[in-house]
Amino acid sequence: MELRILPKNIADMIAAGEVVQRPASVVKELMENAVDAGASEVIVRITDAGRTLIQVIDNGSGMSADDAVVCFERHATSKLSTAEDLHHILTYGFRGEALASIAAVSEVTLKTRREGDEVATEVIFAGSEHRSTRECAAPKGSSFSVRNLFYNIPARRKFLKSDSVELRHIVEEFQRVALTCPQTAFTLRANERDIHVLKPAKSLKYRIMDLLGSHVVGEVVDISAETSLVRIEGYVGRSESAKKTLGNQFLFVNGRFFRSPYLHKAVMKAYEGLIPEGTTPSYFVYLEVDPAEIDVNIHPTKTEIKFEEDSVIFQTLYACIKESLGRNAIAGSIDFDNPEVREMPLVSPSFESWRPADIPAGDPTYNPFSEGTFASFPKAEEPRTGGGNYDFSRHVDKSDNYGVLFEERSLPTSQILTLQGRFILVPSPSGVMAVHVRRARERILYERFLKVLSGSMRGTQTALFPVKVTVGVDGRLLMDAHQDLLRNLGFDIDPFGTDTIVVNGVPEGFDAEPGKVEALVGDLQRILAEDASGLPEMMQQSLAQKFALLGASGGERVLSPTDARALVDSLLQTGAPEFTPSGRRIISTLSLDELEKRF
Repeated sequence: MELRILPKNIADMIAAGEVVQRPASVVKELMENAVDAGASEVIVRITDAGRTLIQVIDNGSGMSADDAVVCFERHATSKLSTAEDLHHILTYGFRGEALASIAAVSEVTLKTRREGDEVATEVIFAGSEHRSTRECAAPKGSSFSVRNLFYNIPARRKFLKSDSVELRHIVEEFQRVALTCPQTAFTLRANERDIHVLKPAKSLKYRIMDLLGSHVVGEVVDISAETSLVRIEGYVGRSESAKKTLGNQFLFVNGRFFRSPYLHKAVMKAYEGLIPEGTTPSYFVYLEVDPAEIDVNIHPTKTEIKFEEDSVIFQTLYACIKESLGRNAIAGSIDFDNPEVREMPLVSPSFESWRPADIPAGDPTYNPFSEGTFASFPKAEEPRTGGGNYDFSRHVDKSDNYGVLFEERSLPTSQILTLQGRFILVPSPSGVMAVHVRRARERILYERFLKVLSGSMRGTQTALFPVKVTVGVDGRLLMDAHQDLLRNLGFDIDPFGTDTIVVNGVPEGFDAEPGKVEALVGDLQRILAEDASGLPEMMQQSLAQKFALLGASGGERVLSPTDARALVDSLLQTGAPEFTPSGRRIISTLSLDELEKRF
């Protein structure tokens, strides 16, 4: 086989794929160039989530006519002249790949002018080809207009996600750059609608408030530490504000955003024992390290960084956050100097004489739904991935006709018992049947949502007073992208501003109290943000299972026999009332023989 040298335009397109992965990549690179140019104001305009147009305008230093052409050549840079310069990089771009990569996969128009120049320069590139250069009128600074991204790579353009998804990625990149430069004004406008308008901020905390909302600032505490190796500043969320949804997790080093699963573990380790499992706190961590101690050149987009002393930075960050959380811990205390505080009641020494002697001690380890407690049901096998595909019918004892227990003639409602709203107990000719309330709700909601998602029924609305919930710009975009799905499921949600929604209704079975609605919206964001890929049937089952678990967890306790009977009636009408979609037991029976053995 004969070896060939690739043509320049093809080589450029292949190289561009490492830097320009989606429209958000272009926004990131152009915004960083604007900041490097010393701009005090940066405006980003987007059309069709970047497919049609990405325009970044700045009032920075601008370029000469010659530089305006040369900047599109690969490896053209003003940041490096010797290999030693790699150890002292404090700017965003330095390899000269960004503009060359963008020009390789789009049509780019640059208008730029320096402070002392009488006229500006306009340069046009398309597919790495220099089309024209001419003089024009333009204000000081630079304006990059990137049109028809991936026009010459149809396969890459075809595999872009929906506009809402791509716009969310653009917002993420915009926020990351804006958080590094609070003194700079930034504007993000999509399809002529302002998403962010940020004025120069007096401090980082004001920038966080303007960018992400005052509620975020109210949930964080400051961190600060300095050693000979690293200086740490920033903010971390209070433990009680940790959420199930990922969001507002930012790491920066020397003013550059980066990702580090290793340092994320340091943050999470500091919260051990303080937050529920499965939740993540917000954090805005800014590291300052000697540039010679880090390598920022290990990834084309420079979002991965290698620290020479990473274990020391891990321990310093962990200790810094741990100390701040301890210092800002809020806990109730007894004011012993306040005369209005009630005295604690004293227990008489003769109290024990009033304790009944015939109450047997309970077994705290006893669980009526643990495996092996009841003999009526065989052990459930592990469910397959997707939950809803699991066939439970072969495990059901068809001789157990649960429906007979709830016929009006055979069982009065007065004989149905509820236990702390968590369990329903029903006497039967052979013993006692126990129903797990939350799991029963999960099975009922799962089958209801399956029908909704398959189009065989509509979700029912539950009226409530409108609840306004701040979800952030990312959350708003996420809700907008899935508004049809949410409406079909039974959610009545209206947009309000750029970062808020108004919840007018929730599906039947969900709690409609304002506090519960806010928690529900957070869970909705988590579910919708997950990448649901695969066959449509599997996606429906996965979504139905997640929404069912969400609705069941937030439901009210069943306290009355009437409500208990209605719940069990609904359960027995499902296809597999004995088990949840994930294979956990819902119904268990305790036979008379087993009862007899306990006495």
